[in-house]
Amino acid sequence: MSAGEPVFIGAPTDAQLTDQLLSPVWTPRRRTFLLGLALTLAGSGAFAGFILYTVIVGIGAWGNNIPVGWAFGITNFVWWIGIGHAGTFISAILLLFEQKWRTSINRFAEAMTLFAVVQAGLFPLLHLGRPWFAYWLIPYPSTMGVWPNFKSALPWDVAAVATYFTVSLLFWYLGLIPDLATLRDRAPRRWQRIVYGVFSLGWRGSARHFRHYRLVYGLLAGLATPLVLSVHSVVSSDFAITILPGWHSTIFPPYFVAGAIFSGFCMVLTLMIPLRRVFKLENVITRKHVDNVCKMILLTGIIVDYSYLVEWFISWYSGEQADMWTMLRGLPAGPNAWAFWYTIFSNVVLVQLFWFPQVRSRVLVIWILSLAINLGMWTERFSIIVMSLQQDFLPSSWAAFHPTITDFGLLFGSLSFFAFLFLLFLRYVPFIPLAELKELKSELERGKH
Repeated sequence: MSAGEPVFIGAPTDAQLTDQLLSPVWTPRRRTFLLGLALTLAGSGAFAGFILYTVIVGIGAWGNNIPVGWAFGITNFVWWIGIGHAGTFISAILLLFEQKWRTSINRFAEAMTLFAVVQAGLFPLLHLGRPWFAYWLIPYPSTMGVWPNFKSALPWDVAAVATYFTVSLLFWYLGLIPDLATLRDRAPRRWQRIVYGVFSLGWRGSARHFRHYRLVYGLLAGLATPLVLSVHSVVSSDFAITILPGWHSTIFPPYFVAGAIFSGFCMVLTLMIPLRRVFKLENVITRKHVDNVCKMILLTGIIVDYSYLVEWFISWYSGEQADMWTMLRGLPAGPNAWAFWYTIFSNVVLVQLFWFPQVRSRVLVIWILSLAINLGMWTERFSIIVMSLQQDFLPSSWAAFHPTITDFGLLFGSLSFFAFLFLLFLRYVPFIPLAELKELKSELERGKH
């Protein structure tokens, strides 16, 4: 793939571009959409059923045991939070660095962030056992004298994730406003004009509106950027501040952040490639976008692989017997060792394929690799959380973890709920930022003359 591959192909008029990008809203593929909606809604219903069962029975319905108190629930939480990082990274950081290739993919990446954080937030609430007491974690003026323990990283998780979700939601919605106004002006039905008119907040596209829009958009990007680093750093502190072998490591914050962006970009590819094909958007989501996302996966994958090496080296160099056992014997040869070896295969071996332009030019191969690496990032979190707990300091307390049908039901149910929310997003709002793409098109045209 050449370095000069364009980020926009063709020379459509603004009206033609508007018709193309709004066609999924006005003329959707009804049969395909309804089938997908029915399947994901059924999965979401099963998800709600497993949640209800867990609340009624308790988390004893899961495979958790002693000493494995954290298992699928926290693995799913960390995995979903990681997926949510790429949206903010693409939108905020690449915006500040004025990377134009972000324009066609930032909106659905932002939506991916929001829906992934929704899934992530459900698992710690369920893991409380009594989720109706979750408000105790919030630092509000307490008349009962019950305050969160701020010496623990767990209450900081609540603050960090809630802040991340709020800023990401505002950032996503602000970017939508010009396109919602376009939907308002082109809506064929009165009720649609009313709904889109309410949510477009009176946008008229004046110079004053654009000036305020760009100012606030830049401020939110600047605010969201440190959140990419802080959220998963706080999540990693849940593990790093303990003395458990395999967890007690200062490398966890940068390691977790790199892994989060790594898995997030893989999910971007997983979603982007089918969207590009189904809606025939090869002219606005070009090979350049696919290639750049692959390069970001390669970069962050190398950082993750380096973190693996440093983690193993520190364990060996420290001479601490329990940590050496966990890292050098417990993970590769203990119970559930398959998860460790699949992690190595996907995150160390498969990611190296992105070095080759021949691989980065084959869209189907890239999509399969993104699915395999997403699974590998889940097994990495499983290895860190479950396999470190299985064999701690006391051999007399060692026990293997075995998941139950409820564990699998909650995992696949959350995937269904994520897909259900994403389908609704695709159906009712433009998932390609129309106003930003027109601005990019205008800049490219001026650059040619």
